[in-house]
Amino acid sequence: MHDDLGHSGSRTQPPPRPQLTPTQMEVLRCVRSGLLNKQIAYQLGIAEATVKVHMTAVMRKLNVRNRTQAAMAAEQLRLVA
Repeated sequence: MHDDLGHSGSRTQPPPRPQLTPTQMEVLRCVRSGLLNKQIAYQLGIAEATVKVHMTAVMRKLNVRNRTQAAMAAEQLRLVA
């Protein structure tokens, strides 16, 4: 049977890895460790509001709705060790 799209059994490419900033990666690592925003802020030496801004950006880039989903997506994409 002929594939109308011109594909000959080729594999689909995985989606590109989201480009997170170094600070976003750190925030995500902390989230995966179970830290709260206040604890993350203290550990990274930034304001809690800044942590929230970074988390919002991370969740948007990972296309998830909450911290748990962000942590799971990071694991699946092998974004953090």
